[in-house]
Amino acid sequence: MNVSIALVEDNSINRHSFLQKLQHLPGYTLAFSAEDGHDCLEQLKGAPAAMQPRVIFMDIEMPLMDGIETIRLAKALYAHIHFIVLTVFDDDDKIFEAIRAGASGYLLKHEPAAALHDAIVNVLEFNGAPMSPAIARKALQLLGRSEKPGAAVTNQLPVAITEREKQVLECMVNGWDSKRIAASLNISTLTVRKHIANIYEKLHISSKAEVISLALRNKWFPS
Repeated sequence: MNVSIALVEDNSINRHSFLQKLQHLPGYTLAFSAEDGHDCLEQLKGAPAAMQPRVIFMDIEMPLMDGIETIRLAKALYAHIHFIVLTVFDDDDKIFEAIRAGASGYLLKHEPAAALHDAIVNVLEFNGAPMSPAIARKALQLLGRSEKPGAAVTNQLPVAITEREKQVLECMVNGWDSKRIAASLNISTLTVRKHIANIYEKLHISSKAEVISLALRNKWFPS
């Protein structure tokens, strides 16, 4: 496996830290690193399709052009590229702005190299939406507050969802990552990812944010 990735980050210390983590991940090459959104778009523009990264890790707070605007513009031009936000912020508005712009995932910068690897595999092989557990929990709380009163409610999961998939789904809604779900259910991480892919297909969705929204709206897992 040789997957090309890129980094957009204005802080030199954070860039260095990311590149150090990348060295511990065999099978990945750095297509480029950029210091802001304009730099990223220019480097994408100048690269032939075969040389473009498959995944770009994107900071949010940057001068000239921030990460959210960069994702919005780049996703329209390069729909095949996955963008994963990599930030120190778990600001409420930023989470959903990034998702609306087209981000495939949202990770905090302190995540270890293994978490970066898991996120890349998640988006490329399972079309998933990796989130740090703290971010997933924040998204859950936000969606809970935004739930409209009087909406139709059902406690019934679709019959196509198996009991094991229901267990995985509840863990996802609680903000657990694949490794924690696997340990809790005594199954492999790969099996967890396959269950998640099946859940997405059966519910006709493509992201963890949509899973959380559906679960809250339908009160599948009342607290």
